[in-house]
Amino acid sequence: MRVSIVHPGAGELKYEIRGIVEFAKKLEKTGLPIVWENIGDPVAKGEEVPLWVREMVSKETLDSSESYGYSATKGVDETREYLSAIRTKEVGQELKPENIIFFNGLGDAITKTYTWLNPIARVLGPSPAYPTHSSVEGAHGRSRHLTYDLDSDNGWLPDMEDIRNKVTYNPQIAALLIINPDNPTGAVYPKEILEEFVSIALEFDLFLIADEIYANLAFEKEAFCSLAELSNGIPTIVMRGLSKEVPWPGSRCGWLEFYNIDADPDFRAYVKSIEEAKMTEVCSTTLPQTVLPKILGDSRYPDHLERRRKLYAERAETVQKILGNCAALRVVKPKGAFYQTVAFSEDFVKQPFVLPAANPEAQHLLDTELAAIEPGNFDKRFCYMLLAATGICTVPLTSGFNSHIPGFRITLLENNPQIFEKTLNSIVSVVTR
Repeated sequence: MRVSIVHPGAGELKYEIRGIVEFAKKLEKTGLPIVWENIGDPVAKGEEVPLWVREMVSKETLDSSESYGYSATKGVDETREYLSAIRTKEVGQELKPENIIFFNGLGDAITKTYTWLNPIARVLGPSPAYPTHSSVEGAHGRSRHLTYDLDSDNGWLPDMEDIRNKVTYNPQIAALLIINPDNPTGAVYPKEILEEFVSIALEFDLFLIADEIYANLAFEKEAFCSLAELSNGIPTIVMRGLSKEVPWPGSRCGWLEFYNIDADPDFRAYVKSIEEAKMTEVCSTTLPQTVLPKILGDSRYPDHLERRRKLYAERAETVQKILGNCAALRVVKPKGAFYQTVAFSEDFVKQPFVLPAANPEAQHLLDTELAAIEPGNFDKRFCYMLLAATGICTVPLTSGFNSHIPGFRITLLENNPQIFEKTLNSIVSVVTR
């Protein structure tokens, strides 16, 4: 082309969670059944959306045509007023309706958050990292996403000394990202850790971003604390949505909450740019916004959440029982969300690992894939070999979650206990063969 048309940060846009699917689909055609452990879609794994929720949505579509039309650009007014009231009560500081903006899923909200940040300003996020954050932030900054370490020897909690050092010696860092409960590790950050984030932000004049999409899926409800409760006047963005907790991923309904907007003129102008960008899209998906207050306000909803929290906690115990005593693996029990991060022991990574595929055609496909994967990328090679041999589709930590610790992520979403335990036992048999 006469002018380069490739964005300078395009090379950072990677999403291994779905990237491995193409290979899995090819293997499926060889007759190998696939166990989809790569993506956090409860509905795809067979979880039933409560009938009362489906009836509520159905009634809305039948009783009124309003949900078929445009909403206000920032979102349905009544819904933002509802969220304003309940969130103000929850966090102990005022959240005005005009400081809530709806997007077409939280992924859209995340993209807008980084896209409209000055390219020289960077956001420091966790590693292992959720790829939507890490890839879009990296593309925004035209280089690899800057990360702080989550300590697998300390329940995957943030290494606060590492954060302080990186903020001190990287003056381009403008914000800190917290994912709580965390994806992929399932860690839930105690109040004291969140207070340290606030303290660092206050000291270095940073703003804060908290992705709290799994807020209502912390296994112990009382253990979760929203960052907005502690922000102490710091400009803060909190990210929330419906996709994981209802669950309704197909709703594409996520929103941003802005706190302490007037604490800094630059932050106020930045928020305004996000609002203006939203104006160009007219509005976000209307139907889920319309029914959101009815779903969240229903007397059955708290019991629905508690049932799901208990279910995932029980599955985490099952993982601990089956994988926890395997010398090749390092397993930290999650405290929220519905994921399990499994790291490899140092000794296992140092050993040569070869796993034959389930059939000759699958072996040919595997050989082709492995030829394109660097020899030193141990966990990606492991995940592709595991997939070709057993049909278990996992996500490698290093390439999938921008991690310096090799391993893989599975979910806690399998509804059939026999299949779930068989999957876990298959993993054990592979790493101990």
